[in-house]
Amino acid sequence: MVLIVFIYFYQIGFFGVLINICLFINGHFMVRGLVVIESIFVTLLPILFLIVLFGGGERFRRRNIDMEGEPPIDRTLFYISKYSIIVLWGAMVLQSWSMNLSFIPVPGSLKWISLCLWTLGFMLLFIGRFELGSSFRIGSPKENTSLKMDGIFRFTRDPMYLGVYLTLLASVFYTLNPVILLVSIFVIAVHHRIVLAEEEQMKKVFGEEYLDYCHRVRRYI
Repeated sequence: MVLIVFIYFYQIGFFGVLINICLFINGHFMVRGLVVIESIFVTLLPILFLIVLFGGGERFRRRNIDMEGEPPIDRTLFYISKYSIIVLWGAMVLQSWSMNLSFIPVPGSLKWISLCLWTLGFMLLFIGRFELGSSFRIGSPKENTSLKMDGIFRFTRDPMYLGVYLTLLASVFYTLNPVILLVSIFVIAVHHRIVLAEEEQMKKVFGEEYLDYCHRVRRYI
């Protein structure tokens, strides 16, 4: 083996060796650069969304609007599920920065699928949040708000919940960690229960208008 390598380097000469070394170094740094870009991208999306979320809460307070609604289910379960989302997002961020949480190697194709789900999920979260405007609440509103049926709400009644589900699925695929899988199942199950409870309240508030909307537009997809 050593002899083969020696003959190879002898044939290509000094400059050939130098070129091969340069190509290797360049390829290494290009790959490393792509990994860093991926990590930054994965990290920025949840940070920007949380800034929008809590920054919007501050603007609400200045206008004497309470963004904190009433939990439509048990308060403790409601908030545990909400903060668990941030933990699961954090798991994907840590994994992207090479803090390995995986029990088994993650195939490259699965990683790309998870990045696509991550992007799509946050797109739905951002669009849903901006289109709701001052009607957005964490929980059920304590006062009257308008029923949103235009924009993205023409295609899904709950774009933000759907966005959350997609980001959690992305985290599961990206880490292949059974704990993250179990916590994600818990969060999705609790949030589906929240959705059902909020729908019952919407029926009481908006009546036939909301029932007609439910017949025309699916809950998720």
